[in-house]
Amino acid sequence: MEPTREVHATLVDLLDRIFDKGVVIQADIIISVAGIPLIGVNLRAALAGMETMLEYGLLKDWDASSRAWETEHRKGQVVPLEEGEEVALKVFGSFYYSEGIYTAWRSGWLYLTSNRIFIYHQDFRELLFEARIEAIRALKVRTERNFTGKDRQILYLLLEGQRVARLAVLNTEELEGKIKEIMKMRNLSLKAELNIDEYEERATNFLRTGERVKCRGRMWHLVRDTSVLGDTWKPGHLYLTNERLCWWYEFERRVLFEVPVGEINASVEEIRDLSAVLKHKQVLDVIYSNNGSKIVASFSGKETLKWQAALNRAVAKQDSGAIEEKETCPQCEKEYPEEALLKNGCPGCGWRSPLLKKEVAEVLKV
Repeated sequence: MEPTREVHATLVDLLDRIFDKGVVIQADIIISVAGIPLIGVNLRAALAGMETMLEYGLLKDWDASSRAWETEHRKGQVVPLEEGEEVALKVFGSFYYSEGIYTAWRSGWLYLTSNRIFIYHQDFRELLFEARIEAIRALKVRTERNFTGKDRQILYLLLEGQRVARLAVLNTEELEGKIKEIMKMRNLSLKAELNIDEYEERATNFLRTGERVKCRGRMWHLVRDTSVLGDTWKPGHLYLTNERLCWWYEFERRVLFEVPVGEINASVEEIRDLSAVLKHKQVLDVIYSNNGSKIVASFSGKETLKWQAALNRAVAKQDSGAIEEKETCPQCEKEYPEEALLKNGCPGCGWRSPLLKKEVAEVLKV
């Protein structure tokens, strides 16, 4: 580590110097208050890549002990396979965990075997998710946009007890095909259709019996606030159902805005500045009535034109008193009046929506 002096250096030059030759930092620092020296610091440090450090005889014992610990640690990372269980696919994947107040995508190695599908975190030796192959009732792939704004495919699994699992891997179609292949080998079949709109975990928290989602999407909402903070744009999810327009705030896990469809008068889409930094953004203003007054609710996102069209259709339907729409049963694929299908179930095959089953189960408990 011979001392050198260079006046100009880019970040790339600095990193190259650290990993190749190393850097020696030497500094004498005195901290004073009101001209009186209080603290003195004498700093001498060597910063370099491990190869350079070892070349100069530094950190040899620490490097050897770290490599030994890692070797022993990896030996103990045994995947908990059952007797006779064979691994058909191993990929890095994520599972959407949402129990209690904690919700997040948890990652690990996803194993698809002859008996199960599970995600295992090797460092903590923990099963993050597990489901038996015979418990899978339906599956479906849907493209969703994550928090970075990029689209990715999510695999939905409908399991026993109307439980839905969301899995994300690099090649979702490969995982879907392997699951179907194993089920075919074991003479198992998918016994239901998965309507993702109904099983979406967020929506089931606030949808009512007979309420059906017509349009959904990630939208920012201008939340009115009379406190010191003032009005603030917050991220969330906007839903248009056959009964109301509502906005779900993910951080607080509750609906912060809702208005019946019958009270919506119009919607206007335009480009305007949201703040000094966020300029030229698409904004949708929803004009609705409340106790005889006209109120405006503002939303911003990439699909404001789609939302404007959906709201205009909903308002037109309310104004014209249109005949009730028909909907296809997800199980027998026959058409029935939408409201009767959702509230009473399918008269042909007996299919009932998850929300209706949930309410029946709660009544039986009482």
